[in-house]
Formats: sequence, C-alpha cells, structure tokens
Amino acid sequence: MQLDWNYNSKNHDLKSFQVHGGLTHLWLKREDLLGDGISGNKLRKLKYNVLEAIKEGYTQILTFGGGYSNHILAASFIKKNYGIDVIGVVRGEELIDKIDENPTLKLAKQNGMQFHFVTREVYKNKMSSDFLSELKDKFGDFYLLPEGGTNELAIKGCEEILTIEDEKFDYICCAVGTGGTVAGLINSSSDNQKVIGFSALKGDFLKDDVAALVTKTNWEIQTDYHFGGYAKITSELITFMNEFKSETGIVLDPIYNGKMMYGIYDLIKKGYFPKNTSILAIHTGGLQAIDGMNRLLQKKGMPLINSK
Repeated sequence: MQLDWNYNSKNHDLKSFQVHGGLTHLWLKREDLLGDGISGNKLRKLKYNVLEAIKEGYTQILTFGGGYSNHILAASFIKKNYGIDVIGVVRGEELIDKIDENPTLKLAKQNGMQFHFVTREVYKNKMSSDFLSELKDKFGDFYLLPEGGTNELAIKGCEEILTIEDEKFDYICCAVGTGGTVAGLINSSSDNQKVIGFSALKGDFLKDDVAALVTKTNWEIQTDYHFGGYAKITSELITFMNEFKSETGIVLDPIYNGKMMYGIYDLIKKGYFPKNTSILAIHTGGLQAIDGMNRLLQKKGMPLINSK
C-alpha cells in the first residue's frame, strides 16, 4: 500500500487546553496522527522529496541520521511503501552489531533499509564532496536527502501544516531540530502571528540556520528548554511529560515535543504571553524514540516515560 499524500486537516485531532487560570488558551495540532508509519513533520518533509525522486527516475534514496533518528525510520517506510531502495548512513560504527538491540534501526531494517555505518568523525563531514563521491562509488547514483530531511522541498511540505482555520491563533509553536519545520510554519504564517521555535539542541546556531531559510521576521527561537542538548533528558522533563499524559491522554516524545510543551507551559507561568492569548502548538510526532529512550533511562535507574 502506497502512502497517501492527500491528507488534510480532517486527519487531525485538535486538542484544546486552558492553562494558568484560563487566561491563556492552548491548542495542540496532532500531526503525530498523520500517516501510516511515517507521521508528523517527517511525513511533511518527505512528501515532495519522494515525489521528486520518482519524477526524476531515481531507484534509490540516500540519507543520514543517528541510531534513534525519527528521520531514518521515516525514510525506511519509503522502501516499504514504494519499493525505492533507501540507504541510511548512520552515525556510529559501534551500532553495526547492535541493530536488533536498537528499536529504531531494527524496524528500519525490517522495512528494507540498507545501512552504511560510519564513525562520528566521518559523519561530521557527511556532506563533503569527497564523502558523497565515495558513497556514489559504493552505491551508484542516488537521490540525496540531507540529515533530518530539511531542504527546499521539505520546507514546502511543512508549509502545508497550517490551514486557513489556523489564522485565528496568535502564536504558533513547534520544536526545532534542523529548522525545516519551523521555516515552513513561518513561511505560511500570517503577518499578525508570531512563530516560536523551541530548540531541542544546545546553542544559538539554529537562529542563523532558520534565518537562512525564511524572509519573514515574525519569529524567534527559544533556546532555554533543550535540557542539556539533543536527546538529553532530565527527571524533571520526564515528570512533566508523564503528568501531561495523565491529564490529557496525549503522549509527548522526549527529544522534541516534550521539551516544546514544557517550554510553553513555563513561558505561560512566567507571563510571557499576553492575557487571552491563543496558542497553537504543533505535535510533530517522533513517538518511536520513546522505546529506545526508556531502555537508556532504565540502565541509568531513572524514571521511565509513560507511553501506554
């Protein structure tokens, strides 16, 4: 069964909350409910890239990611649904013999993805012309998808997240990894809206990355809610996510959406948003990362994320 790219807002569950005494109205757009296997912003990012690869006659796609990458897993479903070969260049040679111990890589392998593991040092230069040339010598011609799937076609797909009905919201919030999703939201936002990206990575570099992808200025990147950096997590964040799940029935992932939602709640408490503000948060999916994260948390003797 091929993926259905003709999804629309009817596929969403738009959940509303009243926070801080009802003075701020928060809505959550459930992009995590889109797609079959590929969900959320990964579905949006892959849409036009897959269609372009097919149009140009490519028989294989090559992309990059870490051992628990949402993008790697999402890309593997291209093989399952379309029969196009997909090569995943994965960071960390030590994972070669641990595929079956890693829930992300295990499922990607079951979907038919071919792996090419490289050292972290090599991975840092993954987009260099020399390395890409080596990959073409090894695998032949391929359609290149960057890490996280972010390129112009991915941004085009993410521009479709917001609909006409969403123009009523004052603020649009989402988590930020490579910047493609928030760039799409900025491009499709109204001038009277403000888009806030919550960085999942440590540092300020994402501001420059996003600025290079957009022309509007109605946005900002919050950098105080990364909890130590990419894929880093604390007991405080786990407690928040589990309480959120208990109160709403909605599961948040620990890499992106958990940090975003924590940040939104914290900003509301601090009075960042004016009274009677309406906020639309985007749940971008990524729930597959919970299984792997819980395995790591268990080894560290930390509380687990409730995803049931």
